[in-house]
Amino acid sequence: MEEVQIRIGDKKVKLPRGTTVGEALGAAGDREGAVAALAGGKLVDFWYELEDDAVLTPLSAGSKGGLEVIRHTTAHVMAEAVQSLYPEAKVTIGPIVEDGFYYDFDYSRGFTPDDLESIEARMREIIKENRPLVRKVCSREEAVGIFEKDGETYKVEIINDLPEDELITIYDQGKWYDLCRGPHAPSTGYIKAFKLLSAAGAYWRGDEHNPMLQRIYGTSFADKKALRTYLVRLEEAKKRDHRRLGKELDLFSIQEEIGPGLVLWHPKGSRIRKIIEDFWREEHERAGYELLYTPHIAKIDLWKTSGHVDFYKENMFAPMDVENSTYQIKPMNCPFHCMIYKTRVRSYRELPIRWGEIGAVYRFERSGVLHGLLRARGFSQDDAHIFCRPEQIESEVLGVLDLSVMVLQTFGFDDYEVFISTRPEKYVGTEENWEKAQAALEAAVREKGLPYEIDEGEGTFYGPKIDLKIKDVLGRAWQCSTIQVDFNLPERFGLSYVGEDNARHTPIMIHRAILGSFERFFGILIEHYGGAFPLWLSPVQIKVATISEGHVPYAEGVVGVLKGGSFRVESDFRNEKLGLKVREAQIEKVPYLLVIGDKEVETNTVSPRERGGKKLSPMSVEEFIGTIEMENDRRKWREV
Repeated sequence: MEEVQIRIGDKKVKLPRGTTVGEALGAAGDREGAVAALAGGKLVDFWYELEDDAVLTPLSAGSKGGLEVIRHTTAHVMAEAVQSLYPEAKVTIGPIVEDGFYYDFDYSRGFTPDDLESIEARMREIIKENRPLVRKVCSREEAVGIFEKDGETYKVEIINDLPEDELITIYDQGKWYDLCRGPHAPSTGYIKAFKLLSAAGAYWRGDEHNPMLQRIYGTSFADKKALRTYLVRLEEAKKRDHRRLGKELDLFSIQEEIGPGLVLWHPKGSRIRKIIEDFWREEHERAGYELLYTPHIAKIDLWKTSGHVDFYKENMFAPMDVENSTYQIKPMNCPFHCMIYKTRVRSYRELPIRWGEIGAVYRFERSGVLHGLLRARGFSQDDAHIFCRPEQIESEVLGVLDLSVMVLQTFGFDDYEVFISTRPEKYVGTEENWEKAQAALEAAVREKGLPYEIDEGEGTFYGPKIDLKIKDVLGRAWQCSTIQVDFNLPERFGLSYVGEDNARHTPIMIHRAILGSFERFFGILIEHYGGAFPLWLSPVQIKVATISEGHVPYAEGVVGVLKGGSFRVESDFRNEKLGLKVREAQIEKVPYLLVIGDKEVETNTVSPRERGGKKLSPMSVEEFIGTIEMENDRRKWREV
């Protein structure tokens, strides 16, 4: 009998080929407390058969991989509970997502909060039964027969769409089974803490031409304490929802009459956007970028040359005919930058060329995935492209990292996750160029002292990339900054420069964004600060409120001094009680309210109140300006 050598920690055991992970962990005495394992870095469950020598790492339910397995299993338990309570419901797919899972059902009506309570109760019964999940390998014909007999037409469709060489597996939990690749927990009893969160509609396979399904979202954790912590964070996230705060603070709106996914920036939101844009332009010019402006549409041939028509068509709006030519509204800015580069012969002495643009783009996002500012159809990218020689990649990436970290820290984001995505199966360019580019990216990240993870095969088809995910105040990760090395577009557009050898060479193109989309970044900022922006970002920094009409002339002078100092000021001189004015200023999240009454007029002072309600001692307007001067400096505000 052939054997394989399995290493678990500092233990080595020899076992028959085909031994399962569960058996191997049991043989080594490491099964206790484990819910799954990593086999050579691959997440597997106890049913996975070991055909070669491997390093096994047992995973607890609280680990990242362990949580994925627990949540996947919880989705199956939920689906069984739904079908036991509502037998007419058909199952479709039930994947894990960040912080939880969902399952889609073909059911005649939406699920109500009462339904979710009933489903949870049934799930608890299934979990208490502690039924094992058994993995079964089936032929395509067997699997189709099983699900056709059950009337599960969606499962049959999924099976028929699988590649011919795909291994088909079913996980059976005793009284219910599902088509699934796994991995799963050993039994239902491994689920210790779960919660169904909400229900919503969703189209089958995300296509609005397909049937509308009913989706149930849920989450699961290793223990009840972790679940409670998450639910508290979820409630806080609801309070910070940028869609609600955007309306309450009069920052933006998205109106059905205009079109879903199209953002209207209101005056206060536009003030913040202008501050962000001015900062962006100032820092880019300081970093050696020149700024561009490009059209919103172009002849469709441009998008054929760039490859967007071939690779990105489903995310583009329909083309339009204009005077016997076909035009396309732009989904990207990069082809325009290539065309500007191409207007004349470039020398190696000019490189690197750094061009930036705050360019409006339009993408056909399906209505089911639109989400306020975070997923829109029209938005402005903080876009930039660097044209350089191959040997300049590392130094240019270092410059982008420096700029990215400085900009993100200025907005209050200090915590990042860094990922480097490597060559996918289908790619353009030579392996040598890919290896040089990836080595340059890794060298730059290491030089900055940033810990990073490798995303194997997750690079774009035209080159490797670095992605920075920022963490907000609730610990949620947001994809913002990206640095992508491109060998493809320069070749497609025939770009070149004259080298030291007087020969023509193709430049490397680096695509990079720091904030991503201005709309999305603004939504992240709203939720990060709960609408209570730091002073330098606040649309209204100071509000001046009078106690009575007789105080207005002096208050107008105060407003004038503040506006002369370039502060964003509003006045509240209404004939209303002071308490009302204070409450409204707090609801509007204005950083400072200056109260003016008899005493202030007599002593030529103001009485400041901070956003949180704290009262400061009366002081002159000049003293007040001096007090908030550092807080109003975007580079120093967090030192206050």
